Amino acid sequence: MRLRNFYRIIGCLLLLTIMGGGLMGCTEEIDESNRYTFTEETVLSYLEKQPEYSDYVRLLRAVPISDYSDSNVAQLLSARGHFTCFVPTNDAIQLYLDSLQRKGIINAASWEGFPNDGGRTLDSIQRVIVYNSIIDGGDVKYYETTDFPKTNDEEFDIANMNDRKLSVVRGQVNSDSIFINGEAPLSMKNRDIEAINGRIHEVAAVIAPSNDTMFDIMRRWIEDGNSGYTVMAKLLLACGLGDTLKAYRDETWEHLYLTGVVEDLPSHNTFGQIGSLPAHRKFGFTVFAETDDVWRELFPNVEDIKDITPEMVRDYLETTQWFPEADKAKRMKFEDEDNILNQFVTYHVLPERISRNCLVVHFREKGYDYLNPTMAFTIPISDFYTTMGKPRLLKVYESRESNGIYLNRFPVLRNGRGKFSIENAPDDRNRNDYHESGEFKPIFGTAVDADENQGIAVLTASEAGVSNESFLNGLFYPIRKLLVCTENVRRQMKNQRIRIDAATLFPEMMSNDLRGIKSFYTEGSNNCRAFPVNYQYLANVEMKAGTQFYYLPGFQRNWCNNEGDEFNVIGRYEFTMKLPPVPEEGHYELRFGVATGTQWRGMCQVYWGTDKNNLPARGIPMDLRIGGQYRRLVGLTQPSIVGWEEDTDDEEYNDEVTKKMRNIGFMKGPESWTDGTVSVRQREYVTRRILISEDMKPNTDYYIKFKSVLDDKLKEFFMDYIEYCAKEVYDNPNESEDIW
Repeated sequence: MRLRNFYRIIGCLLLLTIMGGGLMGCTEEIDESNRYTFTEETVLSYLEKQPEYSDYVRLLRAVPISDYSDSNVAQLLSARGHFTCFVPTNDAIQLYLDSLQRKGIINAASWEGFPNDGGRTLDSIQRVIVYNSIIDGGDVKYYETTDFPKTNDEEFDIANMNDRKLSVVRGQVNSDSIFINGEAPLSMKNRDIEAINGRIHEVAAVIAPSNDTMFDIMRRWIEDGNSGYTVMAKLLLACGLGDTLKAYRDETWEHLYLTGVVEDLPSHNTFGQIGSLPAHRKFGFTVFAETDDVWRELFPNVEDIKDITPEMVRDYLETTQWFPEADKAKRMKFEDEDNILNQFVTYHVLPERISRNCLVVHFREKGYDYLNPTMAFTIPISDFYTTMGKPRLLKVYESRESNGIYLNRFPVLRNGRGKFSIENAPDDRNRNDYHESGEFKPIFGTAVDADENQGIAVLTASEAGVSNESFLNGLFYPIRKLLVCTENVRRQMKNQRIRIDAATLFPEMMSNDLRGIKSFYTEGSNNCRAFPVNYQYLANVEMKAGTQFYYLPGFQRNWCNNEGDEFNVIGRYEFTMKLPPVPEEGHYELRFGVATGTQWRGMCQVYWGTDKNNLPARGIPMDLRIGGQYRRLVGLTQPSIVGWEEDTDDEEYNDEVTKKMRNIGFMKGPESWTDGTVSVRQREYVTRRILISEDMKPNTDYYIKFKSVLDDKLKEFFMDYIEYCAKEVYDNPNESEDIW
């Protein structure tokens, strides 16, 4: 793809510079053979014929594709491709120049009013207008309005030429009223204009997302008091997160990538694609923030929202019983993790940038058709993220019944157990469909309020009436209830099976838009991503020489994987991963999802503990070739020792099969998702392995290591998801663990 080639071109230039070579001949140019010769209009030829876009066309000819290109963007838009262009009219560009004059950036609202600085400001502004207006879909796709994100504040899958993702906001009365990035209204008339290399949408304002970091914008929010996030901005900075929230990009990685010090991995054994390294290593953050309205209700006697201080919030929190572990001696030290305010604030922050459409990943959950964009969600889908500060789990959840995304929602599900078992609900056809029952778990211990288990809705900016500004390195999501990791929240998490997709374990997957890679999944395209052994790209993984670490998105493939994707590790591998925390002290099983449907699976020794440099071996090596019914070897199948059997109508018999499998450390796959035909529970080659059964504590770092024990560098390690399951769930005498 163009972006990938672009960065390799930059690397070529830097290497030539280091070697003393000339730069001529290594510039990026549009391949003339890719120009259209048909009689239909290209994006460029159409725009050239419309006088209301004349200023924009001039800019297209003035702006190069990159700093290392002899070709301009106009030439790009006359070539083959799939371009989506949000084209500002001449009036829209003039309005933008007016705004620049008001801000003091230019002297006059015209192209002659730019400062005499060698053209730097002029060049920068021209690029802002052009690069932010174009999404280059490469060989994959362009966007018609029917392809736009359906939910407010949801982002397009593909970033624009400025490497920023644009969002969509729809009118509350008329859903055809669309604003790009909340600032540029889409023309009701001039949209979905067809060109043979893309689609054109007229906008009445220039799209110019801010290049400010979260830290920069929060400081402004505190000063003006009009964003709707004044108090939360104060709290974040008071707790010492300002420097953290400045981070945007790992410049060391940029240099290593561009100079070729880190290289793509060889072609994957079975996937048949090169393991492409990510072009960037960006840092990102997601903040779930109580709006100022919440604080106004808590402090009704304060007239000006700017007068609510971190000390006032701390004093309020100290009147509750939500933070028993907070150190009262450190009540003045907001930057300390033992401080009560710090524990409250950091639970709102995730160390990754997660787009709204990725907060909960819907793919193949039972009853859901991901290829049908109008399909309603079905069974609940949740994921668990580790927050900043003291490591704690935050549950993000969505189902058909929830009608939106929620934090820490704990409904009673029709899971075939307890109240919804055959004995208790013999006439209820839905007793085991895993949908919400309409009831919620009872509160246990301290909670914010009696409705805490209904969860906290993650609102859009328009729903909450707050700022919809674009950050360079993160996202704010408004909430209207206090988000606290109470005793009740911790106990509810402990009393359920905690399933975490492998991609969720690594914040870099979200911040760098690697998870899923749906937009780039077409025949012949390269979707296989990889991570080098000689640089720690994934902060939670340490690899040793001989390890080849691949990520396969699995989109539009009938793989039996949770959320479709998987990690493969090939070679004589050895790598150590940091695990998420457990919610409360207790005895837990750590489980590992395995699909054995290939002869390439390997065998590894598992190590686990708290000292990552001295992890003891756990049990016998894990043989990833063993499935439910067969042991899959090269050219040979033989009966398995696992004892897998298909489910019957006799649930007592099914439970006996489960017990027998558990006795040797195996479980069937979950009923929750399908391979496109049937649930993976019905596929004998999909199992769960019980790797660890130990007492575990919260606020403790646990690590797991996998080391190949086969002398075959082609054998692969498979990783899809992990599960924490407390003894109260898997060994409950009153209600056995469900099949989901």
